[in-house]
Amino acid sequence: MHGVNEDVPLLDDLLPWSVAPLRLGRAWVVAPDERTLRARWDTLVRADGDEREALFRPTRARTPRSAVAALPGQRTGTGRFAREDGACPRPVRLAHGPFDEQWLLPDHRLIDVARPELWRVADGRQLFAVEQGYVPRAPGPALLVTAALPDGRSPAGRPGRIRPLYRRPGGREPNVAPGLLALLRKRYGHEVAAGDLLAWALAAARPSPAGCRVPLPADPGVWAGGVALGRRMAGVQLRGGQGGERPRLPGGRRPYVRAALPARPGPFSYDPGEETLHIGAGRIAPVPAGAWEYHVGGVRVLELWFERRTAAAEPGTLEAIGPTDWPQEWTSELLELITVLALLAELDRERPELTGVPLVGRAELGEAGVLPVPGAARRPASVLDHPEEGPEGQFALL
Repeated sequence: MHGVNEDVPLLDDLLPWSVAPLRLGRAWVVAPDERTLRARWDTLVRADGDEREALFRPTRARTPRSAVAALPGQRTGTGRFAREDGACPRPVRLAHGPFDEQWLLPDHRLIDVARPELWRVADGRQLFAVEQGYVPRAPGPALLVTAALPDGRSPAGRPGRIRPLYRRPGGREPNVAPGLLALLRKRYGHEVAAGDLLAWALAAARPSPAGCRVPLPADPGVWAGGVALGRRMAGVQLRGGQGGERPRLPGGRRPYVRAALPARPGPFSYDPGEETLHIGAGRIAPVPAGAWEYHVGGVRVLELWFERRTAAAEPGTLEAIGPTDWPQEWTSELLELITVLALLAELDRERPELTGVPLVGRAELGEAGVLPVPGAARRPASVLDHPEEGPEGQFALL
């Protein structure tokens, strides 16, 4: 992107602790609704021997005989899954790629690489900055934010990074390069919090082959405007979470169901002239063109969301277990997603133009001792303040 050069710091310089995306290993552990996950679990635990093995879909990392510790904060079994006959664990919210909140079975025995360090710091005060994988010349934001545990997956299949805003539960110890907030406070003449830095990054981040770059303005007025915009972006993306208001379009622009969606929706298409989304015989309008055209990683968000709920699965697999008819709650979620994307498309047009604006570059960060970031800041903090159950019921040593 124009105006981005190697002296512009990477997000990796500013929020240094990051975690790679989750590797689920099997698609059936995620679903758009809780009922589906409970039905899949019940089917699996009723199966025996070879049938359970086939339904489970073993990988090198997980089989029904794997011995695995519990996920932090989750009350799930740690005995080998081949012997499991209990009730389904309570599903948890998962940000399954951009703007798609689904549900996950939080059982470590079912997930190839669950990143326990993320689960240790996930709570009601945590936010996760999700850096999108770089796709050359692809439209869409370089950085998103979510309060739900993210899987970190990019719709284009490129690896990104997950960066918690805080290194410890309870909103403690910001995941910010040591000395950076003090430097910015001196530059701008007022306190700068970790949330301000994240808001600025949402508004100003630029994609690059080396990773997400975040220009830091020298001018306090430019900074204040970008932080205000980023907070509005975050409020829309969080959808009313953490005490915010649910996003809403102005009265005459709110999407409504104009013709009921069929029980089994057919083709998914958009009429730009009528601003109408067609789902088989169903119609939703108005749908602003900005919502329809919203892309992340080069992929249209609305189409991906719909495909994930309607794509055919292989018969006889756990993935094939799901609603037979289109649930009403999916329609409500679709209306909210349209609203979110329409509002973000409008906010994207307000992103700060930084061409010719004096910046705080990597050289200045180096002179101030912010760079290079100490190795300890790139590693997770030790937050084991309570026992965690290991394989076969053994407790982990602290």
